[in-house]
Amino acid sequence: MLIGIDASRAVSDAPTGTETYSRELIRALLALNGTHAYRLYTRERVPREYFGASANFQVRAMPFPRLWSHLRLSLEMVARPPEVLFVPAHVLPLVHPRRSIVTVHDLGQLHFPDAYPARQRLYHNASARWNARGAAHLFVDSEATRDDVARFYRVAPDKMTVVYPAYDARLYQPGRDAARIEAIQSRFRIGGDYVLAVGTIHPRKNYARLIEAFSKLTIPHCQLVIVGKRGWLFGSIVDRAKSLGLASRVLFLDYVPAAEMPALVSGARVFAFPSLHEGFGLPVLEAQACGTPVVCSMTSSFPEVAGDAALFVDPFDVDALAAALERAWVDDALRAKLIAHGFENVKRFSWDKSARQVLDVFARM
Repeated sequence: MLIGIDASRAVSDAPTGTETYSRELIRALLALNGTHAYRLYTRERVPREYFGASANFQVRAMPFPRLWSHLRLSLEMVARPPEVLFVPAHVLPLVHPRRSIVTVHDLGQLHFPDAYPARQRLYHNASARWNARGAAHLFVDSEATRDDVARFYRVAPDKMTVVYPAYDARLYQPGRDAARIEAIQSRFRIGGDYVLAVGTIHPRKNYARLIEAFSKLTIPHCQLVIVGKRGWLFGSIVDRAKSLGLASRVLFLDYVPAAEMPALVSGARVFAFPSLHEGFGLPVLEAQACGTPVVCSMTSSFPEVAGDAALFVDPFDVDALAAALERAWVDDALRAKLIAHGFENVKRFSWDKSARQVLDVFARM
């Protein structure tokens, strides 16, 4: 069977969650070396080796200035349609094969509309609705997302398959070289122990409350380090740190390359992920794999992802968040428990396992 994959989001110089998902899942699928042939559609030319060394795929580069999915990819579906089209991190083109599969990552814009500018909210909702209605089958990142899609878009449960993402086990490992950690911290001017948070800076990540909770800690000389590209409405988050007199203790690092992230994660005293809503939350697994205690929200997909290896808090309760951060910082017995359980929890996830689940659905199409 010829399977076409929209790989446009897999090619990025600064990948975030959905781009990483697309890239790693495609690579894992190709590495299985099954009986299928794959055609990868990209917006730009990329070396074939970017996706792996398998011989079972071709890369179809299709440069186009705007509306790439709905115009250029649709034209390709008319001229040279694959038997199955898979869209892992984008929108289903207007013209697509009857057997098309899309991943819906989350519906956060419906749970927390005020966390999005109006235009972004409308676009995300329209795209997700189109994907849910137009695809023959859906992959979802978690049971929480599956329940959301069923609730908001009235999609039958048997039209969806939960396929958990994974983390890069080659990068995120315990026992990171202390010299490497020290060098990375020196480069980013991190002085002393710190709480780390990772994710694009916008309201849904709940950084304003995290900063307020950090201001309540009784731990001296600690820092809060937030790693992420500036997203929509980021200004109010930066201003919150200034208004609390924390400008010198809250460090915004912008985007950090993937090769440098494991040292930052390993060097953190506590990893905080108080997001209001996530379809999955890869940074939680990355922190657990590095042996860093995790404090995260009790909402959406987090109980599925973190298992019994995190301190869960109500993301709206600043005092509870502050108390959890302090416990994870000072309670050595608790820290040891979270670290040990974290190492066990991440064993549940791998890109190879995810790819095999996806392949099973392809075979049934």
